[in-house]
Amino acid sequence: MMRRSEKEIKDPAEINAILQAAPVCRIAMAAGDHPYVVPVNFAVSGHHLYFHCARRGKKIDMLRDNPSVCFEADIPGDLRGSDTACSWGMKYKSVIGFGEAYFIESGSEKKKVLDILMKKYAGGDSFSYDDAILDKVLVIGVKIESVSGKISD
Repeated sequence: MMRRSEKEIKDPAEINAILQAAPVCRIAMAAGDHPYVVPVNFAVSGHHLYFHCARRGKKIDMLRDNPSVCFEADIPGDLRGSDTACSWGMKYKSVIGFGEAYFIESGSEKKKVLDILMKKYAGGDSFSYDDAILDKVLVIGVKIESVSGKISD
């Protein structure tokens, strides 16, 4: 439950619009008592969030051990000034969600997800991928279990 209920975004379409427009998503994960967060380019389709990365690294090791993630995406707005120091603020719309990460191994599934990512960032619908590059890239999905949205204006 959100403490400032007047700032909560309840409309799923508005939450989805934020996820579609936000340029970066931050993926948070944990290994034992050590949190780790990384920014990624991402896309959302249905109840799945997708991103791609190299096949090896800290993020991959952590997700293999613990696929539970938290993610955050936002659309920043303007800074709101004030005569009082503690009354300053930022206009924004944000989404926080939780889910389970999974690895997409099949070449055809990778292409589908990369198409979703490319459409978000490059526009268009028709892309081709070299098999050597597909072998080098790791595509990760996150089955979204819950999301909440917040607005400050």
